[in-house]
Amino acid sequence: DGKYIERIGSYNPNTHPATITLDFERALYWLQTGAQPSDTVRNILSDEGVLMKKHLLGGVAKGAFDEAEAEKRFEAWKNNKLQATQSLKSKDAEKQRAEEKARLDAEKEVNKTRSEALAKKKAEEEAANAPVVEAAEATETVVEDVSETEVKAETPEAPVAESTVAEAPVAEEKAEDKKESAE
Repeated sequence: DGKYIERIGSYNPNTHPATITLDFERALYWLQTGAQPSDTVRNILSDEGVLMKKHLLGGVAKGAFDEAEAEKRFEAWKNNKLQATQSLKSKDAEKQRAEEKARLDAEKEVNKTRSEALAKKKAEEEAANAPVVEAAEATETVVEDVSETEVKAETPEAPVAESTVAEAPVAEEKAEDKKESAE
């Protein structure tokens, strides 16, 4: 009639494999006293071995074999079932490790590609900055030569103007590089 009588366990299908807690002895008692489980509960009791134990105890009651033989058969069935469950768990764990390894390898490849691109970009920036530094040093040398010879004041201004013109394209290149990296 479906009324709640006693809680003998719980079932959580959200874990893999599903988590089942069951009071084995109370479930066996209720089955022996005539309880009719629903289809879902019947499957759970079958997986846990309660129905197998009931079947074996029925054989003992009929005299087909003794209780020691029933326990021996039940333990063999239980060990076989446990091995199957452990096999399932180990396959899942192995599959998960393989997925993690593949993901890690892919991440390493992406990081390697990124570091190579970054190193290449850094080398290009250093190459672009190096002529500017040399031009600035050349300008300083020209300014020092001019001050030593004490030429007119107009002569040092001309090289300084040239250096600012030479530096302007480099600044534009840096701005373009920043725009490209932002994209």
